[in-house]
Amino acid sequence: MSSCNGNCSSCSSSTCGDRKAESLLAEPNPKSSVKKVIAVVSGKGGVGKSTVTAMLAVAMARKGKRVGVLDADITGPSAPTAFGVTECQGANESGLYPALSAGGIQVMSINLLLDNPADPVVWRGPVIAGAVKQFWTDVIWEDVDYLFVDMPPGTGDVPLTVFQSLPVDGVVIVTSPQDLVSMIVAKAVKMANMMHIPVLGLVENYSYLQCPDCGKKIRVFGESHIEDIAGALHLPVLARLPIDPAIAEAYDSGLMETVNTDAVASVISAIEQAE
Repeated sequence: MSSCNGNCSSCSSSTCGDRKAESLLAEPNPKSSVKKVIAVVSGKGGVGKSTVTAMLAVAMARKGKRVGVLDADITGPSAPTAFGVTECQGANESGLYPALSAGGIQVMSINLLLDNPADPVVWRGPVIAGAVKQFWTDVIWEDVDYLFVDMPPGTGDVPLTVFQSLPVDGVVIVTSPQDLVSMIVAKAVKMANMMHIPVLGLVENYSYLQCPDCGKKIRVFGESHIEDIAGALHLPVLARLPIDPAIAEAYDSGLMETVNTDAVASVISAIEQAE
């Protein structure tokens, strides 16, 4: 159109062939630099998604990458606990600097902003979603190669906000061996597909418990169905992670940067190879 000013959002024409889809992506803080954003997703709670997120962050940092963790699980934030951090680095007129772990991982979570981390976050969904968006727009992520987003379970306001507002490059879905997981995983995959975000693959957590005496693998939650689920969804199984009391203890003690992360090596490879 000859009178077009390039601003499609203010245009009243519905037939213009040059109309562009309005982007809902939020602008990052002007001082931020983030190369890749990876969302760690679970369709339901209790599958150890936050632990997997922490392991991925640690494993990637050990490869010499600069890593950040955005804790989007506002009502159940636990990233600060995993990395032993209690406060942000500071703030100025440009924005808020995330906490920095002993190993140099940048961490942002609502628990770093509360007077008492044990206080509940009793907020409506839109307010929670707005806070997560501010972790992108107001926080200064310094030279981050990989930003891992620890997502809340389900397909509600916060996952939708993250998928629409952040430039997510890929999704890793964490599952457990229980029967009901197939339906839950399918919902998470379909949501990512609706948002046109590639799903890199599945990680089965709590896959087994290995006996420390005889080495036998005990299927605490029953036999795995992950191969059938992955086949039906045309996705790879990236890893099967055991129940490991040492990792649970390290998480609770703020020592996740000391754990062995060999079990997620294949997940890291898939993330690095993703375009």
